[in-house]
Amino acid sequence: MTEQGLSRFSYKLAGLLAGAVLLAFGFVANIRWGFTSVSWSDTIAALFHYDETSMNQVIVKLTRLPRALIAAAVGASLAVAGVIMQAITRNPLASPSILGINSGAALGVVLGVTALAIQSQSTLVWFAFGGAAIAAATVYALSALGYEGMTPMRIVLAGAAMSALFMSATQGLLVRNQSSLQDVLFWLAGSIAGRPLELLVTVIPYMAVSWLGAWLLSRHLNVLAAGEETAVGVGMRTSLVKFAGGLCIVLLAGSSVAVAGPIGFIGIVIPHVARYLAGLDHRWLIPYSAVLGATLLLLADLAARFVIPPQELPVGVMTAAVGTPFFIYIARRGKVKA
Repeated sequence: MTEQGLSRFSYKLAGLLAGAVLLAFGFVANIRWGFTSVSWSDTIAALFHYDETSMNQVIVKLTRLPRALIAAAVGASLAVAGVIMQAITRNPLASPSILGINSGAALGVVLGVTALAIQSQSTLVWFAFGGAAIAAATVYALSALGYEGMTPMRIVLAGAAMSALFMSATQGLLVRNQSSLQDVLFWLAGSIAGRPLELLVTVIPYMAVSWLGAWLLSRHLNVLAAGEETAVGVGMRTSLVKFAGGLCIVLLAGSSVAVAGPIGFIGIVIPHVARYLAGLDHRWLIPYSAVLGATLLLLADLAARFVIPPQELPVGVMTAAVGTPFFIYIARRGKVKA
């Protein structure tokens, strides 16, 4: 490795370590602060010397710790899914929320709950995977129709159309089954409040496999991001890479929606921030995005507790407040071509 290459490596590694420190701060803050005041001593004791007779320690151990772990895992998953989608489609606006993947997964879960009365979380996860897969395949097929083939603008339009269709179908199912409305409504806004740790335990194997798979695909994504013709020219089997990337997206988005509902905009905001910090190399871009995505959702969840106390906003509202202006900014820069 040349001196210049070593310097870049050191810079990127230092940035990743700084992100990890910020993530640790966000994790501790998420556990420490909330509507109920918990001292540092109770927080530390709940983690290392748990006393179930202490109400504050019970809050930390059984409510805030699972919530922080879920926020970190979901934030990382949505950010990594966004990176993969943007590389495969070469579209700066691609993300699980914009292209209807989250909406498809949400429809799958609501269908299982309302129409089939399924209560098992491990079973509902597969409904989320199925909904996400159908959404991804439909958007890809619709955007590829026509003489010009698939373009970034066609992908966005197809994703927006399918997202609206899936959300309408979800609302229709809830209207027909009023008994499930209250249980599902807060979840549909994107929320990690009150989620038990068992939910994360159910999906974390799929998330972990997808995180590893995304990083293993990073070299191929570097070539694919340069263009289809370039990738084919160097002998890459682009269809296989896209299929593997799509599988990672479905698992990451489906797992996230099954646990926390359709939380939006993390898959748009974080890849661009990570690309600004780490460059275009997906070997760095993916871990940067995972760390920053986890941090963003942890801090968004923390902020959601203090907007209208003693009540909480769904964390999806907070991410939308951050992501919507960013989405408009990216669109106005003229990067999305017809």
